[in-house]
Amino acid sequence: MGLFSRISQSADLVHGMAARLGADVTNPILRNPDQGALDFRAMILRCSACTDQVGCANLQARCTHLENAPAYCLNKAEFDPPTT
Repeated sequence: MGLFSRISQSADLVHGMAARLGADVTNPILRNPDQGALDFRAMILRCSACTDQVGCANLQARCTHLENAPAYCLNKAEFDPPTT
């Protein structure tokens, strides 16, 4: 898979995971475009380094809602609510 295809697929997976978790990845960009865009870009790049994108895509195909990001998700810390 080419670089741009992988990044595009990763953006789709990040958006899909956010939707299933109820995480808002759009509002931070609207509130603070410079930092929000950098943070979203970092999430996409982390996702593009994932070795289980097929598993993630399959999970998203099976589930419309998730309580937490899967353990293998490189963006788990960004998606899951902080524990207190």
